Amino acid sequence: MEIKANAKINLCLNVIGKREDGYHDMDMVMIPLTLQDTIYITPAKQDHFTCDDPSCVMNERNTVVRALNLMRDTFNRKEAFHIHLEKRIPMEAGLAGGSSDAAAILRGLRKHWNLNISLLELAELGKQIGADVPFCVMNTCARVQGIGERITPFVSQCDFGILLVKPQAGISTKQGFQRLSEVACEHPDVDACEQALKNDDFVAFCAQAKNTLEASAFSLLPQLAQIKTDLYDMGLPFVLMSGTGSTMFALSKDRAQLRQAAKQLESRYPFVCVCEMLPSKSK
Repeated sequence: MEIKANAKINLCLNVIGKREDGYHDMDMVMIPLTLQDTIYITPAKQDHFTCDDPSCVMNERNTVVRALNLMRDTFNRKEAFHIHLEKRIPMEAGLAGGSSDAAAILRGLRKHWNLNISLLELAELGKQIGADVPFCVMNTCARVQGIGERITPFVSQCDFGILLVKPQAGISTKQGFQRLSEVACEHPDVDACEQALKNDDFVAFCAQAKNTLEASAFSLLPQLAQIKTDLYDMGLPFVLMSGTGSTMFALSKDRAQLRQAAKQLESRYPFVCVCEMLPSKSK
């Protein structure tokens, strides 16, 4: 069985506050991308995990392994598998690569075992692996709130291409949130961002969208601020960081403009990619 695991970006991200349990309440608009990992699941006599990226360690801490074990424990299954991961989504990039891989395993085993569980129930199960996993299970444009568990899909009417740029260095989620309280940050109007996307008002969206975590990431990795400046200097209409970083993304309705910018940057950064948003699904 072959399964696709789609990357995501946060089109806007607002950190509302820290909870008593140590997590942060969030309010975001998230979209899945055509950039994707590919996972192959084959029944086997014993578990065997492989990846074409040697830097991706396929041990018990890997989200793919955790997702398999969670599904077996939850549904009392004992079947073993060879799982091979073809990695295209960079790690520590704010693109939910690990979460998306886990979500793909959940969806794939739900189909393989013909389980009587809804996608919403599967997303709820995915919370045990990570905060982005529920969104990656749903895999559609959505308003995402709480710690990532409250997902409200909506149809975006906005048409734009996406350019992703990531430097060599990454930023862990823990690092991004630890620095948050130490720096000034911006808070987007997420309601306005969602409405602009529904109304195909790209200009209004660009005026409202922000990422509360961007300032803390820039203080950890100043190179990100330079990437943002460079992309704006190239004439791109909107640039923002995804998640806790370290990927910057640019949006434009002019795909040729994005491709031209990518050509200028691909010799300077290890990961440069032009992609699209997956088509929105209705509720």
